[in-house]
Amino acid sequence: MAGTETMLAEEELTEVNDRLAGAAPTDILRWAVDRYGDRLTMATAFGPEGCILIHLLAEIEANVRIFNLDTGYQFAETLALRDRIAERYGIEVELVGADTSVAEYEAKNGGPLYAINSERCCYERKIVPLRRALVGYDAWITAIRADQSADRARAKVLGWDPKFGLAKVNPLLAWTKRDVWAFIVANKVPYNPLHDQGYPSIGCWPCTRPVGAGEDERAGRWAGQAKTECGLHSLDSSQL
Repeated sequence: MAGTETMLAEEELTEVNDRLAGAAPTDILRWAVDRYGDRLTMATAFGPEGCILIHLLAEIEANVRIFNLDTGYQFAETLALRDRIAERYGIEVELVGADTSVAEYEAKNGGPLYAINSERCCYERKIVPLRRALVGYDAWITAIRADQSADRARAKVLGWDPKFGLAKVNPLLAWTKRDVWAFIVANKVPYNPLHDQGYPSIGCWPCTRPVGAGEDERAGRWAGQAKTECGLHSLDSSQL
């Protein structure tokens, strides 16, 4: 039986990806809403792509649950953007936090763990809360673009996410940075003002810096480390 279910899942993935190849994000979102209903959710870090998806969902289905992984280390500008989004769209993005406050976490670890073990910090303050937030859902929407990293380039519009045990919908996968900002400007979508200060990609404040001219847009994340992902969207060979 398990083999049959896997085969059916693979058949659906192939059929849907063939059908939605080149489709507009609105069409992909409408498909996801129709397919998964109230078992569809979305995670956002309030990046420009995530703000676009919130803008589109406000028109398509404003009741999709949207949440943010609040590590306790977010920029004040990021949290202020959440308030601006609520005012503009009437959508209250849920904050999903870790089991401990920042003060408790740092006391437990003898200081800021991000300074000595960013992998563990991301795992405990992002991956673990995300697993909890996804319980009871069949699919989650993300705002990744294929041109952002090697792992993201291997994603599909619809994929199976074995790391979290549900389908993963990527409506903006084929968009470029130019596409994103053209849409934001044309539709006056709220965005983080840090983007105007040299921060193309924004995560936790201790692990994010502005990027220089000619640098990759994610060069400011975990600068000086080989790390480019917190683990939410990284793949290993078992996920190809």
